[in-house]
Amino acid sequence: MTQVDDLNRSVDAFDQDTSLTVVVEMSEASWLVTGMVPGVDRRPLKKLKPDPDALLRLVERWRSEAEKTGRTIERVALAYEAGRDGFWLARWLRVRGIEVHVIHSTSVAVSREHRRAKTDRLDTAMLMRVFLGWLRGERGHCGMVAIPTLEEEDAKRPSRERESLVGEHTRIVNRMKSALARLGIRGFKPKLRKAPERLAALRTPEGSAIPANMLDEFRRDMARLAVVREQIEEIEQARLERLEQAPAARPNAMVHLLARIIGVGIETADMLVREVLSRNLRDRRAVARYAGLTGSPDESGSKRREKGLARAGNARVRRGLIQLAWRLLMFQKDSALARWYRARTEGPKGARKTTMIVALARKLLIALWRMVTTGVVPEGFVLRQIA
Repeated sequence: MTQVDDLNRSVDAFDQDTSLTVVVEMSEASWLVTGMVPGVDRRPLKKLKPDPDALLRLVERWRSEAEKTGRTIERVALAYEAGRDGFWLARWLRVRGIEVHVIHSTSVAVSREHRRAKTDRLDTAMLMRVFLGWLRGERGHCGMVAIPTLEEEDAKRPSRERESLVGEHTRIVNRMKSALARLGIRGFKPKLRKAPERLAALRTPEGSAIPANMLDEFRRDMARLAVVREQIEEIEQARLERLEQAPAARPNAMVHLLARIIGVGIETADMLVREVLSRNLRDRRAVARYAGLTGSPDESGSKRREKGLARAGNARVRRGLIQLAWRLLMFQKDSALARWYRARTEGPKGARKTTMIVALARKLLIALWRMVTTGVVPEGFVLRQIA
């Protein structure tokens, strides 16, 4: 595997006398920009409109100020905190020769005072401190986010849209069932294709029909269900066509490999590949940490306890993996992972199944990561035959 840089610290030597360091505190209304300019005693602070051209002009002006003092700027390093604006600014600046880093928001330590002062100016100064520590190669100051390409970001959209549509489908069905339950009507299945035709025939236990306003509401909900189902089918069909058009592409090849595992479908495989497995992560610990499947111990003095999952990673991956872990116990009963789980949960002294399923999900993610990166099939896994 290709060795990747550790995003918790910089691996490049940092010379403060020849480096222009810039931090941007971004908001919807304005950008607050501060810099550390070699040869200039003051630390400039400038508020700009959200305009990348104005930011670039400001950086070039500070470079000129440093050169007027006799300094040579060999490196321009700019950072901003991950948030609403995403990564477009980082990609835009990198094309123009600026070294850009995106700071992981939750990796920045903040004061625990109950009523700490918080302003854009203070936030900018704090980001500058942690960014300088990161540039010096010191661990623990902050962590950086890997900047994806526009194509990598776009590849995640179908899976995320489908998840949103499935949630909308579930909400509509549950709302209709709840309304019918208040009328005493049970057993009606709104998911059926012929459900709209059977609405008018429904009767309450008193023998009366559904009230007119509620019936109109149900018909509108049925129309929404039909649209949602159609959109889900469009997404699934487009995914299959995309996989068939470029089967040899690295992410598509990973999807096809995972889909060969009995119990893993195209949707789950595509979600795992696009969200986590196609990323150039450092090692198995980084893989588990990205999904938030690591523990959060609380140790102080003689106190030792575990507070559960960190939940600081990708929630979409975490939910999918826990569901996949339950399916693994059904479809891969003879695998080493399934035997490992049963050995620790069966018997009178077995651990709780819901606790151990999280540990199984972590092991499963690491096993799938090794499978798509090295080709090693997890022990005991049964694969579908290639057509």
